[in-house]
Amino acid sequence: MKERLVTPSYILIIAANFLQFFGFWLLIPVLPFYLQEVFGADKTSIGAILSCYTIAALCMRPFSGYLLDTFSRKPLYLLAYFFFTAMFGGYMLAGTLTLFILCRIIHGFAFGMVTVSGNTIVIDIMPSSRRGEGLGYYGLANNTAMSIGPMTGLFLHDASAGYTFIFCCSLGACLIGLLCAYLVKTPYKAPVKKEPISLDRFILLKGIPAGISLLLLSIPYGMTTNYVAMYAKQISITSSTGFFFTLMAIGMAVSRLFSGKLVDKGKITQVIQAGMYLVCLCFFALSACGWSASWSIEWTTYLFFLISLLLGIGFGTMFPAYNTLFVNLAPNNQRGTATSTYLTSWDVGIGIGMVLGGYIAEVTTFRMAYLSGAVLTVISLLYFYRKVSPHFLQHRLR
Repeated sequence: MKERLVTPSYILIIAANFLQFFGFWLLIPVLPFYLQEVFGADKTSIGAILSCYTIAALCMRPFSGYLLDTFSRKPLYLLAYFFFTAMFGGYMLAGTLTLFILCRIIHGFAFGMVTVSGNTIVIDIMPSSRRGEGLGYYGLANNTAMSIGPMTGLFLHDASAGYTFIFCCSLGACLIGLLCAYLVKTPYKAPVKKEPISLDRFILLKGIPAGISLLLLSIPYGMTTNYVAMYAKQISITSSTGFFFTLMAIGMAVSRLFSGKLVDKGKITQVIQAGMYLVCLCFFALSACGWSASWSIEWTTYLFFLISLLLGIGFGTMFPAYNTLFVNLAPNNQRGTATSTYLTSWDVGIGIGMVLGGYIAEVTTFRMAYLSGAVLTVISLLYFYRKVSPHFLQHRLR
């Protein structure tokens, strides 16, 4: 008989996760326009400013894992969630670019902690036999937020809603999410014996090969989430690019119906490789949209949105599998460190993608940026096949 997965605390933490990421994704496609229109920033500067968030999150990740493995997790989760929420108000008060960057950095630190702690707590409260499935549904909250958030933000921006109003929407969503997080009941965590400080208390050393592969995949992903609206405008696609994120999230939701269950059956590396093949194809096709637009904008539009759906399926297939891969390489007392390493790898790539995408677009075009990203996905696939998969099969603990 299967252990029960859905409990009140599981539902509450999924709701908290959804509202947190809704507030986050609501601003993602809007911030480049905000920086350009309000502060007059160019593409390269926009990439650098936005990446401050990811760099700050990255700096916080290793310490988050150590703190969560050492101290009580829920208080750390609530504290991080509070600061994450408060920074949406900080954006509204930031009257200069310097203050905006400062708020962005603080927001990144909070994000680095709240995501690791939320991900670790949800692993604590679910049965281990259904971990792949449970993480799949937990990740689905992110994907749903990724659908509704950017679409809502772009619709509000296109409807000439004020930036203050958009920031307030993010703030309100996260306040409700903070309440849900407060109501989550976590299992008792016995005090741990303080061990000597060492590198593997901050980074899961056995997870480094998988982290490199994931990093290479997240670079073009970072380019997509931050610049796809500008890319569409550059190649004259007039349809609302909010639907790009909607279809991407639908693809991720569809993938959750089968990927988590396959992971629980032990097909972790096979699931990741299948998702990689699809993602490689999608990024080459996304780059090709820059050429096909001059031939037929109508067919390019259809292709553009089909790519978003397939990208969602590809990444949605890989996410729970990668997360489970990292957790299965770590002992139970290093769950926080495993989750931290997983998310750190992702954040490093996202940050590089923000900077690299803006720089390449400034020097050439977004089309060339996505072509570069496509090449990185091929390298990631080859590296995973030759190095990561054999390494995992040799060192996994469960």
